[in-house]
Amino acid sequence: MPPELPLGSWIWKKGSVEQYSPVPYLATLMNCMAWVLYGVPWVTSDSTLVVTINGTGTVIELVYIAFFLFFCSDRRKRVRILAVLAVEVAFIAIVSSLVLTEVHTHNQRSKIVGIICILFSIMMYAAPLSVMKLVIKSKSVQYMPFFLSFASLANALCWSVYAFLRLDLFILVPNGIGSLLGLAQLILYATYYKSTKEQAACVKGDFSLSDVVVNGGDGRKRVADGNNYFEHVRVP
Repeated sequence: MPPELPLGSWIWKKGSVEQYSPVPYLATLMNCMAWVLYGVPWVTSDSTLVVTINGTGTVIELVYIAFFLFFCSDRRKRVRILAVLAVEVAFIAIVSSLVLTEVHTHNQRSKIVGIICILFSIMMYAAPLSVMKLVIKSKSVQYMPFFLSFASLANALCWSVYAFLRLDLFILVPNGIGSLLGLAQLILYATYYKSTKEQAACVKGDFSLSDVVVNGGDGRKRVADGNNYFEHVRVP
């Protein structure tokens, strides 16, 4: 994959998700839903920005997962994705119900949901680690989209500044860790970008058997196609 192409454009062009992992998108969806719960007025007061941004993020991730499912040819993988999606929605519904009915103060509610948000935020930022392992092993960033890594770092930095200004440790801790993990992804991308381009150039430059032209002993030029040779043109 050309590293400069956005992931969505590449999947659309190929008509397949190939080896791309749905884990980062499922983790991001879970993270966004948890932060929406954290930001609602019944849990944390004056957090409209948290609700609106993560609510938008929830919608975007649902669209992206639907896009992934549409182009995924592996039936078992689609079933696993749908199962994880169902578990995530059920978990948020259960936590919301318990927190809003059994916990009666804003302080207690924000602490409980805030701790849950920290865990899911760290999971979201750590989700690309499996892809980073593949990058190191293959010396290629083909399956680690640049825009996803860049957006992850930018998102973590922005929320870290916001949390610092509000002195909100529940937002600051996971996004501080996310900033470090996002930076690590970009360093890895820069390290293996050149080798990825070289690998792509080698693949592009390879000849298939059907393109190999050989000279026969009788002076005829032949084109090889698998195990068969076809006469092409007479040469002097």
